[in-house]
Amino acid sequence: MQNRNTKLKSLITVFGLLIVMLGVGFSPILAKKKRDKEREKSLRLETQDKYLKKWLKQDVKFIITPDEKNAFKQLTSDDERYEFIEQFWLRRDPTPDTLVNETRDEHYRRIAYANERFTSGKPGWKTDRGIMYIMYGPPDTIETNMGGEMPRNQGQGAMYTVGGGSVTYPHIYWRYRHIAGADLGNEVVVEFVDKTHTGEFRIARDPFEKDALKHTPFYDMDALNKMGIGPPGTRLASGLLLDDYQQMQNYRNQTLAALSQPPEIRFKDLEHLVETKLSYNLFPFEFRTDFLKITDDTVLTAITVATQNKDMTFEQEAGVHRSSVNVFGRITTITGRRVHTFEEPIRQVVPNSLYKQSMERTSLYQTTVPLRSGVYKVELVLKDLNSGNVGTIYRSIRVPKFPEDQLSTSSIILADKIEGLPIYQASAGPFILGGAKVLPNVTETFHRADPMGIYVQVYNLSLDKNTQKPSATIEYILKKGNQEMRRYKEASDTLSGPTKQITLQKLFPLNNLQPGRYSLVVNVTDNLSAKTIAPTARFTVQ
Repeated sequence: MQNRNTKLKSLITVFGLLIVMLGVGFSPILAKKKRDKEREKSLRLETQDKYLKKWLKQDVKFIITPDEKNAFKQLTSDDERYEFIEQFWLRRDPTPDTLVNETRDEHYRRIAYANERFTSGKPGWKTDRGIMYIMYGPPDTIETNMGGEMPRNQGQGAMYTVGGGSVTYPHIYWRYRHIAGADLGNEVVVEFVDKTHTGEFRIARDPFEKDALKHTPFYDMDALNKMGIGPPGTRLASGLLLDDYQQMQNYRNQTLAALSQPPEIRFKDLEHLVETKLSYNLFPFEFRTDFLKITDDTVLTAITVATQNKDMTFEQEAGVHRSSVNVFGRITTITGRRVHTFEEPIRQVVPNSLYKQSMERTSLYQTTVPLRSGVYKVELVLKDLNSGNVGTIYRSIRVPKFPEDQLSTSSIILADKIEGLPIYQASAGPFILGGAKVLPNVTETFHRADPMGIYVQVYNLSLDKNTQKPSATIEYILKKGNQEMRRYKEASDTLSGPTKQITLQKLFPLNNLQPGRYSLVVNVTDNLSAKTIAPTARFTVQ
């Protein structure tokens, strides 16, 4: 028995030692695997980071627009950045329905070609020829001159011929028959000069940059100077020659400035932001939608955009401050079918004396669109033309249905201003509803010192058989939370003639209300049918 116990203890001891040995053996292995995994993850993240930085600073450096670059820098996650890159190329894909993106493939082919052919002291994609090739592709024709002695201006006549010859640097002309989007017309010529004799041809900024004018007798004199007629001077001293030079210089500067801009993409400035869902919040704005009945199946949808003047950039000119903001909007169905688009500017001209005061005000833009009931997507882009800042909003809206046999109301429009218009002034257009001009408060925030306007249309009231007039009781109930603060009551007798529709138009003072959040209930009771409807609007008092 004792022997058996001794053997058992020995086995346990050996087994324990084996476990310890195995643990000791496996521990470094497990630790190494963990380190390798962490190193692999770190390397992967580092690789991703390098790729994203390379994409922005190298791959698309010369073709990305300023708006796109700003949007990319605002992204906070790699997933968002990869999605952006995908959308970037989709915007430039001439055949988006195919698996091949020809523009992207061609772009990277150009980079490879530039690195292969134009490298000289620095990578080919960084050279002037490389940049031009990447942005606009191969020229239609190339003219190469390796430099040396050549006669000066022989084709211009003896009067403007420089004596002797001149030494020119190696230079190359690239001719493009047409460059889309550069607004340069046809036959664009770009001159490259190698002034270092290293094979790096740089864009010639000066029309005569290729001319070294070395070792040339009387190179700085024109024919009149050499004959002793006129004062000594350079060959550009003649007024005519100087004018010619400046015209050439101006044309070259304009050409190079246009060519330095990113190539045109197939979408317009603001429209492509809507198409690609690029998000910006550099220029804040808000909007609201209001719905009014036109017919049984058509709803007038009013879209009102509000921008704070303090968020705009004003430029001072001739005693006034000017601002200009472009508005682009698109309405689509949930399936993506385009229903309506609009693009208009918001312009302001403020006298210098009123500039500071105007900074506390709000600027409004409104468009009205007839729509059928249903769900739509509203996509808005605003751009401040003076600063270049852009703001975007994408939102779904539900256009209500107004059945003919059902008591209903339009949206309750809380307004900063409601003015009745004379009959001869009443017309259709922004802020015109019926015979009134209504300026909605988009933020639904009012100051105590100012009255709050209320505009509501009531539809499908019953008509008295004898008078052919509606009979309704309207109550305006003001609440703070569940507490009723005020109640106003009026009858429909004075509001309408023989029609099933009435318009409610009121101005309510707010000076005796404490700051806070309130609700307004418009309770409409049809006395003839005993039907009631009570839409609610919420607002804030400051």
